[in-house]
Amino acid sequence: MSMTKRATAEFIGTFWLVLGGCGSAVLAAAFPDVGIGLVGVSLAFGLTVLTMAYAIGHISGCHLNPAVTVGLTVAGRFKAGDVLPYVIAQVLGATAAAWILYCIASGKPGFDLAGGLAANGFAEHSPGLYSLQAGLITEMVMTAMFLFVILGATDSRVPAGFAPIAIGLCLTLIHLVSIPVTNTSVNPARSTGPALIVGGWALQQLWMFWVAPIAGAIIGAFAYRFVSKDDT
Repeated sequence: MSMTKRATAEFIGTFWLVLGGCGSAVLAAAFPDVGIGLVGVSLAFGLTVLTMAYAIGHISGCHLNPAVTVGLTVAGRFKAGDVLPYVIAQVLGATAAAWILYCIASGKPGFDLAGGLAANGFAEHSPGLYSLQAGLITEMVMTAMFLFVILGATDSRVPAGFAPIAIGLCLTLIHLVSIPVTNTSVNPARSTGPALIVGGWALQQLWMFWVAPIAGAIIGAFAYRFVSKDDT
């Protein structure tokens, strides 16, 4: 498959992840009387990955996340030379989705961009006012476990066809745990899209949502390589 088609698939997939996941948080989480809440938002993020994994997994591998792309490269599952085009496509897809979400959300009377557009943050911009240290640890550990599950679920020794379910449910679980801490990133592209629209504090804190997920992905990749290597 050509890089153009693979990168386009990553653009579309990441667009769907941010529009579906962040959209559920901005538009539906606290909708009067019937809001979906934290559980609903967590499920929305998991469902975006699950649906796209079946839709484009056979085209691009359905990374949708620079940290996943880096982690797969460290694990020996992806070519280093293909990392940059994937990351660019993912960030562009996330940014396009954030802009579309802004266009929709701003159509409601009283909309205020200061609400964050589901941007990620720590300290005073953490949903639960968690510190930078807490956010850094959370993002690293959650991304490490995400990569561990991805690598295990897609291992050639595992029955084929079920990986998207495990990966989607893993992302759901991650959100259930970490939304109160950082609004959950584990994905630099997902963080970048809303931050570019919100600006200000979201851009100032964005560095952490690149550093921590990528570091966590590398840890997860090395951990899986260690435990999965056949000693015989």
